[in-house]
Amino acid sequence: MKLGIIGLPQSGKTTIFNALTHDDRPVGQMSGGGRFEVQTGVVSVPDPRVDTLSAMFKPRKTIYTQVTYADIAGVEGSGETPAQRRGAGEGGFSGPLLNQLAVMDGLLQVVRAFENPMVPHPRGSVDAQRDLAAVDGELLLNDMLAVERKLERMAEDLKKGIVKDKGLHAQETALFTRLLDTLQAETPLRDVDLTLADEKALASYQLLTRKPMLVVFNVGDDRPDPAALPAYSRPRAASVALQGRLEMEIAQLPPDEAEIFLAEYGIAEPSLNRVIRLSYDLLGLESFFTVGEDEVRAWTVRRGASAPEAAGEIHTDLQKGFIRAEVAGYDDLVQAGTYAELKSKGKLRLEGKEYVVKDGDILNIRFSPPAK
Repeated sequence: MKLGIIGLPQSGKTTIFNALTHDDRPVGQMSGGGRFEVQTGVVSVPDPRVDTLSAMFKPRKTIYTQVTYADIAGVEGSGETPAQRRGAGEGGFSGPLLNQLAVMDGLLQVVRAFENPMVPHPRGSVDAQRDLAAVDGELLLNDMLAVERKLERMAEDLKKGIVKDKGLHAQETALFTRLLDTLQAETPLRDVDLTLADEKALASYQLLTRKPMLVVFNVGDDRPDPAALPAYSRPRAASVALQGRLEMEIAQLPPDEAEIFLAEYGIAEPSLNRVIRLSYDLLGLESFFTVGEDEVRAWTVRRGASAPEAAGEIHTDLQKGFIRAEVAGYDDLVQAGTYAELKSKGKLRLEGKEYVVKDGDILNIRFSPPAK
């Protein structure tokens, strides 16, 4: 899972990046539209279930699933609407920036919601709603330009008589026309319900407003009333308020000191935990586990994945030669205490290729090794 952190200059993107990755990169030194740079950090996803399983099996290795955050510079926002900028012939991200955004599984937009006279806001005032709309507008405009170019190419191909399947061409034209109408109404494409056929047709197009979006309101030490922050409840989108500077400082402390700070400021858990859970939910992901004396490991799979697909996350040979999955529920195993006791209670079961993996499943894959 890879999430790109975006936002306007002085919004605190790097602060949030440091809080999430336990890094200590200098803050406030990225240029907004000048030098382009990307910094990445890979972190283990905290999961108390992994800790419990590791204590049970005492393996030689314990491996958590991981998430990559990319702190991406270069996102600017205009005060004009996407339609106004499009009419003026403006807009569209630079090639390097677009390439970085395109490979992200989702986007994490940092919106400034704190006052600090030492860090002036580029627009002279703090207005979370305005800044949120500005970045969303840039994403909308970029998709609008991409969809328009696609429709123009399709029209040219039809005019030149080089369209092989006119039925398919008509379907795709209707789909992209629908997307353009949505974007011109300043609605992100993640709000649009698409069929499996539509999803397949769009698979090679990295439209940015189709990506799940987590909005992080970067608030100050004095947490504002949640009602004072903009609402951001949309399909495949969510928002959370974080005390960015404070959480960054806590992330850089030793674990025992961090616990004291969390208690002192009334923070139930580090930002990393909450953001990861929201990210997983937005991306439609869940975790399953493999256990043993050698290794206890968490794996990430899309929600609704079949047992063979989960096996493929472990190794492609397991998916190709899949026979059965030996499945135990996490809660059942913890309650039983051992695999032997679990089996004696009839809680260990064999599932076939149609089985849909559930969050927290513990899998042991039975497979036929490929012929050599």
